[in-house]
Amino acid sequence: MTQEEFDQTETMPCGSVIQHGPYNNRIYLVKIGKKSLTDLPDTLISMAEKHGYSKIFAKIPSSRADSFFQAGFVEEASVPGFYNGRDAGAFLAYYLTDERAYEADAEVYEKNIQLALEKKNAEISELDPSRFLLRRCGKDDVAEMAEVYKIVFASYPFPIHNPDYLLETMQSHVDYFCIEGRGKIVALSSAEMESKSSYAEMTDFATLPDWRGHGLAAPLLFHMENEIGKKGIKTAYTIARSASAGMNITFAKLGYCYAGRLKNNTNISGSIESMNIWYKPIVG
Repeated sequence: MTQEEFDQTETMPCGSVIQHGPYNNRIYLVKIGKKSLTDLPDTLISMAEKHGYSKIFAKIPSSRADSFFQAGFVEEASVPGFYNGRDAGAFLAYYLTDERAYEADAEVYEKNIQLALEKKNAEISELDPSRFLLRRCGKDDVAEMAEVYKIVFASYPFPIHNPDYLLETMQSHVDYFCIEGRGKIVALSSAEMESKSSYAEMTDFATLPDWRGHGLAAPLLFHMENEIGKKGIKTAYTIARSASAGMNITFAKLGYCYAGRLKNNTNISGSIESMNIWYKPIVG
């Protein structure tokens, strides 16, 4: 898949940053601009109708959510102190079709949440230093990283299968980490930081099929928390696949709190899937 086929990111005249396109069949309001007026929700709805998208997903401060609620948006998740440890983060949705709002596997998702919550703060296994090496990824790793992501994910909302994309983000705002086994990268993760708002998304977790069952995600997550804390990040969060019991359990074990579910939100592993929000205050 070429980078052009992924949803495109653009800055609106009001300064708001959106990502949109047929790949995820949605508009994603990534960052609301300071100059955005109360008509922004209606502008997004008109744009979605024009392009035939079935969902609008917005991540905004709770203090600016009133105009969205008045336009028919609903809150699917909320993270306390998301913006600089003060203002809560509201994860909002507007559905343009009934099909996009319907979850055929809702019972499975609820069961996975219960499984995860039962494991909250449970003990995690330490990484065996005689078998594995955990380290930060560098520019010389991007080709091997892309190959790992190609094996693990049939599709993904961002072009992590592209070494150029990995290098570009690595040099701007994303710290990537890996675990090596037998001299090869066998697991990956990343911390995508928004320094001005002091939050980071813990994401891009991938373990090669032959290396699953070793509990590699938890050490990666624990290490990333320490690293982003050094950079002044106040809140860590993730958008985890609702269908994946394992990743939800991993975040629960490390003390993350469940914040809500984004219905049919993200094109990952070959189809549009629902995603869970987990968060954790980080002490630097």
